[in-house]
Amino acid sequence: TTASSRAFLIGDEKCGLERVQHQNTMGKHLQIGELLIEKGIINRDQLEIALGEQKRTKEPLGRILLRLGFVKNDLQLKLAVTEQRELSVAAAEELKPKMDQRLKELIPKEMAIEHLILPLEREGSRLKLAIGAVPDIILMDDLRKITGCDVTPILTTEADIRKAINQFYDTTELEEMVSSSELKEAGGLFISRDEEEERTDLSSLVMKADQAPVVKMVDILLKKAADDRASDIHIEPFEDASSVRYRIDGVLYTLPPPPKELHLAVVSRVKILAKIDIAEKRIPQDGSFTLQYRGRNIDVRVSTIPVIHGEKVVMRLLDKRPELLDLQALGFEPEQLELFDRMIQKPYGLVFLAGPTGSGKSTTLYAAVNRRRSTAVNITTIEDPVEYQISGVNQVQVKPDIGLTFSTGLRSFLRQDPDIMLVGEVRDQETAEICIRASLTGHLVLSTLHTNDAATVVTRLIDIGVKPYLVAGSLLLAGAQRLVRMLCQKCKESYKADEKSIEEYKLKTATIFKAKGCQDCIGIGYLGRQAIYEMLPIDDEIRRLIAKNAELDDIRKAQKAKGYPTLLRSGLKKVERGLTTLEEVLSVAYE
Repeated sequence: TTASSRAFLIGDEKCGLERVQHQNTMGKHLQIGELLIEKGIINRDQLEIALGEQKRTKEPLGRILLRLGFVKNDLQLKLAVTEQRELSVAAAEELKPKMDQRLKELIPKEMAIEHLILPLEREGSRLKLAIGAVPDIILMDDLRKITGCDVTPILTTEADIRKAINQFYDTTELEEMVSSSELKEAGGLFISRDEEEERTDLSSLVMKADQAPVVKMVDILLKKAADDRASDIHIEPFEDASSVRYRIDGVLYTLPPPPKELHLAVVSRVKILAKIDIAEKRIPQDGSFTLQYRGRNIDVRVSTIPVIHGEKVVMRLLDKRPELLDLQALGFEPEQLELFDRMIQKPYGLVFLAGPTGSGKSTTLYAAVNRRRSTAVNITTIEDPVEYQISGVNQVQVKPDIGLTFSTGLRSFLRQDPDIMLVGEVRDQETAEICIRASLTGHLVLSTLHTNDAATVVTRLIDIGVKPYLVAGSLLLAGAQRLVRMLCQKCKESYKADEKSIEEYKLKTATIFKAKGCQDCIGIGYLGRQAIYEMLPIDDEIRRLIAKNAELDDIRKAQKAKGYPTLLRSGLKKVERGLTTLEEVLSVAYE
């Protein structure tokens, strides 16, 4: 028959199964039992037995058929449903979420487990979602509100989706860092039952930290981090396990963990390298060392903190690659690069970059300093901490414990005959006023603020106590930036953006790209990051607005009228050129 629709009973609300009725062209109704008979999955006798059992137990027919073994598995029932609902079915091997789209932030693990749902892929405003039960209208509506996406459900079995949820939320696809035999050997060497003895026997701790398996493990952690472009390594102790995570292009990935009994020896090895007191475990400590690997010099900053199950160590890797200090490699749009370069060539004035922690502000300012560096220019910086050491530049580390703060350091700078000053961050009125005074007395000052966009730089300076006329007289350029991951150009896939996204974001092309994953990008789909920028030069009109303490909206209107692109518009230009994904830009910028 060519029935366009049928009615059938499949399970209960708890299992996500519901009664749905459809009518075919002959006006005939088919319940789930009749549909399964038609498909040859069960016979008439089996259906009668199941219906009799249903009268006795009041269970849903689908569950009874499964319990009695007349239907082999949950998937057979769902295949019947998909034919009626025009839904797709996913096998276990297809339940592989994209590792590059921050899907865990869209749907937390607790929600995924509760509703048996697994986000698979996001394309523009559409979210592909695996579900272990027949889609419930209320749940689908809730998911649309929570994720902000149009949800496309794909059915799978309960067992398969539970397994896939655990794999996705607990692990990654990064390769094993040490072979299992090496871990077993190392674990056997350093099992310790007496934690109090471990804390007091310093010579034993040093000996264990210097043993070959532990040394090799720390070396492999560092080398793999350098190979995989990780910026941070987290080594964390928990009650019955030790965890290792890498931050790659801003996202943390979990590696296969070393044995719990090795944690203390691994931490001690790192502390020895960083010249940190290994006997002290009660207070946070900091240190550093330099790693030379494949012709690269990498500064490693080490930070330890005491947690309830031991010490946590974070190692930050600061790669001294020359391209990191090249303005042209940072992600400026051509017109933005020309504007920024022109402003940092001025003999005096104030240039501010805004953005949250980790958005690349310091790297941009380092590149600006590197651009101006010469024997004819005296450049002095004050930072907390000094992240990159630049030859020919006088760099000062803030030390509040002995009274060397940003403000006290800046006062001394003014007696050092500087041409250019870089201030790591303006945190208070005193520092801001010294920066402005320096810019008004013939110095170029570069600094950062923690604000959301370029226009907010102006209002933040005024909010912390700087007079509007001083801001108007000194500010040359207010900028803002964010970091977005760049698509791996070897494996990226093109697709057609949906009409909603094209219209909402005014995309100039319908063909945009998404991440896939290959060997070059270690299966992530992204390779490296670039900044997206927002630049607001302070011309006469904006200067007048600042001087009369205009509202933030008035400054933004002037910015828009002059055609200076926002962070979002700068990001969308990279999407249109196939450099990054729409989802990546929307995760860091909006209007």
